[in-house]
Amino acid sequence: MTTVSTASAEAPQSFPEVFERIVANVGHVLRGKDHLIRLATLCLVAEGHVLLEDVPGVGKTSLAKALARSVDGTFGRIQFTPDLLPSDVLGTAVWNQREGTFELRRGPIFANILLADEINRASPKTQSALLESMAEEQVTLDGSTQQLQRPFMVIATQNPIEHQGTYPLPESQLDRFLMRLQVGYPARTDELQVLANDGGDGALAALRPVVSDRHVIALADYAARIHVGPALAGYLLDLAEATRSHRHLALGMSPRAVLGLQRAVRVRAAAEGRSFASPDDVKALAQVVLAHRLIVSPEGQLQGISSTEVIDEVLSATSVPREAHA
Repeated sequence: MTTVSTASAEAPQSFPEVFERIVANVGHVLRGKDHLIRLATLCLVAEGHVLLEDVPGVGKTSLAKALARSVDGTFGRIQFTPDLLPSDVLGTAVWNQREGTFELRRGPIFANILLADEINRASPKTQSALLESMAEEQVTLDGSTQQLQRPFMVIATQNPIEHQGTYPLPESQLDRFLMRLQVGYPARTDELQVLANDGGDGALAALRPVVSDRHVIALADYAARIHVGPALAGYLLDLAEATRSHRHLALGMSPRAVLGLQRAVRVRAAAEGRSFASPDDVKALAQVVLAHRLIVSPEGQLQGISSTEVIDEVLSATSVPREAHA
């Protein structure tokens, strides 16, 4: 039985039960987006960061807030603007006149879940302030290194780049996001319910945590032990090599992308109650984990080829190993 250690006053919970508890709680706020919520929750448990990209007003910030409120941990929010400074994200050293020393005033990044709202409205210099924390879960301030507490997750929202007043995220930062998700417009029946509830702000305000930060850490630690057999590991490397040599790609999968995909498939397997990951997990998650990391060559762009089409081609052309869970 897959169990996750909880507080001493509670009965042990299975991994799928705790996972579904988070999904159901977020679902009270975002109607009709169960698949999206599952992917965001999977990203949280995989200790990854998620980039929510879509047009304004479809619920990106609501999803981020609901996921953060479902975990009884610390929460920070930064509204990214063109005049935002790195110190507004990380913090700064402030002179304490009474003590005669500088003291560290921590920025909002020192939280379990950080909402970076409209991240692409800030300059590349400010965006780069997140790089160290997203890759190494630490922050360097005034020559000293400060560790961030587990779990640590950045939920960034951004509008499509063609909108005015936005900056493209650098490739090095995109590669640090485990997933890029699109919210999309709601179905008609779900939007009617949103209208009836006057937007659902009341549901968000009433949302309460259903798991603690310890629960999330326990889920992450358990998922890290899900079996990835040599055959499946070889399959992941085959996919990586296929993207690195693909005729339409200028940039293929990085080693970080391979590791991130492995973490994600492990969580998906655990959420389904399995002790091993399979090629089906890889196929189910390849698009959301890889599409934003791959760069189509100029020739491919002229032909109208997208990274999602390349991923579909690579998945179809790469042979799936038998008994990949053995």
